[in-house]
Amino acid sequence: MAETETAPEAVLFDLDGTFADTAPDLGAALNQLRADLDLAPLPLDALRPFVSQGVRGMLQAGLDMLPAHPDYHPFYQRFLVHYQQALCVDTRLFDGIATLVDALEKNGIVWGIVTNKSQRFTLPLMESLGYARRAACIVSGDSAPRAKPHASPMYLACALAHCQPQRTFFVGDDLRDILAGQAAGMVTVAAAYGYLGDSGPVEYWGADYRVDHASEIASLIRTV
Repeated sequence: MAETETAPEAVLFDLDGTFADTAPDLGAALNQLRADLDLAPLPLDALRPFVSQGVRGMLQAGLDMLPAHPDYHPFYQRFLVHYQQALCVDTRLFDGIATLVDALEKNGIVWGIVTNKSQRFTLPLMESLGYARRAACIVSGDSAPRAKPHASPMYLACALAHCQPQRTFFVGDDLRDILAGQAAGMVTVAAAYGYLGDSGPVEYWGADYRVDHASEIASLIRTV
């Protein structure tokens, strides 16, 4: 278990399913793709658990299409076109995140984003949410040589935010988030309020802490 002897220098967040609820717009893109094929839309609740798996998960959930399918690549690109055209229509911060970010900034603790989402979506999304200029770092899936669960993006985030990994919290809603944080020596927090994906029960991820609401993170930092 990672430990901090003093107050953390930074708190880093995964984006989809941890910092922002992007499922409505990702689900809408998938349903637009289904509409192209004259298929009925699927309810958001059926799609939400697959968001953490990215486009691969969405295509599997919505079209039963895996990467080995001969039409996978063109449908992958069509999905991205639909998503980019309506990137931040119904996406919102998770409840408690705005207050948490305000509190971090007030107490001199920097914060940032580390996501596997491509930069061409991450930056405009953060701009639309109004947080791009407030983040100490925004590391996307194509910012570092390798994406999560590798430690590479975590080290890049710390370099950009001028913080030490061992004095950094990483909050994520997928097992690969926890593995990436652990690989970099960070304190890991499992966001059980997020999408959770297909990684199995949160309690088996090996995270240092678990939170069921973003507001719990502020209390957690004060008690570490």
